[in-house]
Amino acid sequence: MSLHLDADDAASRPHALLLMSERTMADLFDAERRSRLERLVRLPSPARLDDVDSAASRAQLANAEILVTGWGTPRLTAEHLAVAQRLRAVVHAGGSVKGHLASAFWERGVVVTSAAAANAVPVAEFTLANILLEAKRTAQYVEGYRRHREVGGAWRDHVPPTIGFGGVVGIIGLSRTGRRVAELLQAFDLEVLVADPHVDAKEALAVGARLTALDDLLAVSDIVTVHAPELPETHHLLDARRIGLLPENAVVINTARGSLIDADALAARCRTGSLRAVLDVTDPEPLPRDSPLFDVPGIVLTPHIAGAMHPETHRLADSALDDLAHLVAGRRPVHVVDAATLGISA
Repeated sequence: MSLHLDADDAASRPHALLLMSERTMADLFDAERRSRLERLVRLPSPARLDDVDSAASRAQLANAEILVTGWGTPRLTAEHLAVAQRLRAVVHAGGSVKGHLASAFWERGVVVTSAAAANAVPVAEFTLANILLEAKRTAQYVEGYRRHREVGGAWRDHVPPTIGFGGVVGIIGLSRTGRRVAELLQAFDLEVLVADPHVDAKEALAVGARLTALDDLLAVSDIVTVHAPELPETHHLLDARRIGLLPENAVVINTARGSLIDADALAARCRTGSLRAVLDVTDPEPLPRDSPLFDVPGIVLTPHIAGAMHPETHRLADSALDDLAHLVAGRRPVHVVDAATLGISA
């Protein structure tokens, strides 16, 4: 579906509405990108809403032909869609759309796009940085140096061997981020394995990885990084049994969703000193202040910072604006979210 509108004609520019938090809008749209947005569409005043249930908000929704969404977007239901009779497209300047769009949007034929590919870039970079640091056992050396105040000494004998040359990195899920991580790892002397039931060996080989079964991957990987989607069948994908398969001194990195890992089983293994974990996502998120995870030795918690932040979000805005430009010109956007893939995507 396309809008067949001429962006150069002010009168024919489609009516759009921004649905996102104030912070998200400020991060995404600097002066240059806000100007481009306003050349493509007509925006109401106020242009941004984060509520769609008041009478005023519903009036704005009823007039919108395009919704530009992002982090902080309210959940849009079939009831909201019934109000938005003029709506033709939802352009999401973020990653997953499953959390804020009901299936009714696809059923009615609304074009939905996502900047998930753009957001995969910083997540992959964050993952790569942690893989390299953990491979060097950086955290253990930092702590040992802090405690003993000497470069050499017997304390170094207790740090596990580094794994930056010839080590094995296992990637769970050859998603956009998983693929990007695999591609980035080709620059290093590491063996890369992939476990994903939805790809074949040829696809894995194309990004420099070898496809294997999940249990086999876990049994031999020095570092495991999780990039699978959050689905009923992936809940606690890494359970106590699978966490038990990991080699001595292995590392788990999770930038996907917290529910993919049984946190209690992970913490129990980390407390033995035989496993480390870097968790950028948790279940629940945020963690309660008294969560025991904060104090588990060997667990590094980061506050969901892997995805685009601050100027990095401009990459997402550019992706959304490019798709918006295609829509306005009557062309198919590049990053259309196919309803058929929703069941296996994040």
